[in-house]
Amino acid sequence: ILTLDREERKMSLGIKQLKADPWETIEEKYPVGSKHVAKVRNFTNFGVFVEIEEGVDGLIHISDLSWTKKIKHPSEFTQIGADIDVVVLEIDKENRRLSLGHKQLEDNPWDVFETVFTVGSVHEGTIIEMLDKGAVVALPYGVEGFATPKHLVKEDGSQAQLDEKLPFKVIEFNKDAKRIIVSHSRIFEDAAKAEEKAEKKASKKASKKEETPMIQNQAASTTLGDI
Repeated sequence: ILTLDREERKMSLGIKQLKADPWETIEEKYPVGSKHVAKVRNFTNFGVFVEIEEGVDGLIHISDLSWTKKIKHPSEFTQIGADIDVVVLEIDKENRRLSLGHKQLEDNPWDVFETVFTVGSVHEGTIIEMLDKGAVVALPYGVEGFATPKHLVKEDGSQAQLDEKLPFKVIEFNKDAKRIIVSHSRIFEDAAKAEEKAEKKASKKASKKEETPMIQNQAASTTLGDI
C-alpha cells in the first residue's frame, strides 16, 4: 500500500515496491569493469539503450561498439531484442545510469595496427565506398583507410573505381584518432622519384670518374711546365 484515503475509500498499490531496489546495491552487483549480458531495448543516433535486469538500464555509446568499424547508426551493429555482451565503464547512481561498453571486451587492436600499418608500408586494399572527399578502403585485419581523390589516380591516369582491389601505401597513421590515410598513386610516384634519384646519382658518379683523369693530366702538365 502506497497511499490510503479513508474519506474517499481509495488506496494506491505498488508491485515493484515489493522488490528490493537494485540501485541500492548497484556498485556491489555491477562494479566498474564487470562483464554482463544485456538486452537491446532501443536505439538513438548516439548509442544503444540496453537492460541488464529489470530496473537496471544502461547506454552503450556508439563509439564504444567497435574498435575498427565506423558505425553511422547502432542498427548497423545490432538489433532490438538481441543480446549483447557489455562491460560496465561508469556508474551514475544518483541519476540511475550505467555507462557500458562493448568494444572494451577486447584488447585495443590499434596497438597492433601501429606496428603493422607503419608509414611507407604497402597493403592490398579494396575500395568499398566512394565519397565526395575520397574513398573508404578496406585493409587487412578488418580496418579501414581513407584515400583522397588525388591518391586514387592510377599509373595510366585513370581514376580507381568502387570495388577495385589495388595496393595502397600508408602515408599517415594516427592511433588516437583511429585514422589511416593511404595512397595508391604514391606507389608509382615514389618509385619514379627513386629511379630519377638513382639515375642522377649514377650520372654524377660517372661525371666524377671522367673528371679525375682530366685533373690528373692537368696536374702532370703543370708539373712538366714547371721543370
